[in-house]
Amino acid sequence: MRAGDEEGPPVLAPAVLRQAYGCFPSGVIALCGLQANGSPQGMAVSAFGPVSLEPALVQVCIQSSSTTWPVLRAMPRLGVSVLAEDQGTVARALAAKTGDRFRDVGWEANESGAVFVSGSSLRLETTLETEAVAGDHTLCLLRVWTIDPRPEVTPLVFHASRFRLLQPESARA
Repeated sequence: MRAGDEEGPPVLAPAVLRQAYGCFPSGVIALCGLQANGSPQGMAVSAFGPVSLEPALVQVCIQSSSTTWPVLRAMPRLGVSVLAEDQGTVARALAAKTGDRFRDVGWEANESGAVFVSGSSLRLETTLETEAVAGDHTLCLLRVWTIDPRPEVTPLVFHASRFRLLQPESARA
């Protein structure tokens, strides 16, 4: 918008925005913790990224309508697992609205109660640092306490509303 324009910003249709935002590829993470009864709780998130090295912070964006986030946010430690390229079914299971999300998902919990998906390419043990309402999402900053990178494991990529595989330049014709 130019200075002096009387109009506000344009109203953009959610479907158009979803398609536009889908042009940007993202990784897929599992955000999980251990409930008091010993069972895991978690969700799939595609809006994730590093924020700061000092202190070590990452961000996730979660739909404000999520019924899982209120449960997770109360947990003392949360595990962030960057899903591997062969874990599309895990992402779908953790994104399910109903049922046992962990029925066919391999997982481990550490002594602090952070839950990690088996076979993931990166594991971060985190705590909630702060959160802020950001439109129809909640922007959450998570402090990283421990890391377990596995660079030999290729991550899952979400692009244009589907899962994709990374391909090295040398594999292209």
